[in-house]
Amino acid sequence: MSTADGPGTADTGGTGGTGGTEGTGSTSAPRVPPRWVVTTAWRVHRALYRVSGGRFLWTTSSRRGWGALRLTTTGRRSGAERSVILGYLEDGPNLVTLAMNGWAEGEPAWWLNLQAHPEAAVRLAGQDARPVRARSAAGAERARLWQRWIAVDPRLDGLTASRSTPTAVVVLEPR
Repeated sequence: MSTADGPGTADTGGTGGTGGTEGTGSTSAPRVPPRWVVTTAWRVHRALYRVSGGRFLWTTSSRRGWGALRLTTTGRRSGAERSVILGYLEDGPNLVTLAMNGWAEGEPAWWLNLQAHPEAAVRLAGQDARPVRARSAAGAERARLWQRWIAVDPRLDGLTASRSTPTAVVVLEPR
């Protein structure tokens, strides 16, 4: 995340293209925390990452069913490196995250950066950074990956229901 960008941990995706209820999970919108809680959590994640050298990133083998990674992108306007802590699932050699901007409207800055410059780097817990190329999942692939996220957190459909913008399911492929 750039310093003000939100994490993908809360960024979810769906199979639809226009926001609203996107999958087949729950259709009632869960209570979304106030924006100050979301931004405080992002700051705490970044601080823990810096202090621990990344030791506090969890893996997909955790009881959560998903892991956390550090994604470093190139700023679309500044050209500067921007980093964000995101939730991810493994899909073969690919890592899959969701661009939902902490439940707020619009796309997160890290996803806008990847759309402009899809080449990036990810770091998983206990590993060195590795290069990836980002793309948006579409069609049957998107539906399949969205269902995998629903299996981890059935509330995601409800969270996307409050958004009018589509939510990207982002695939990070090794390069």
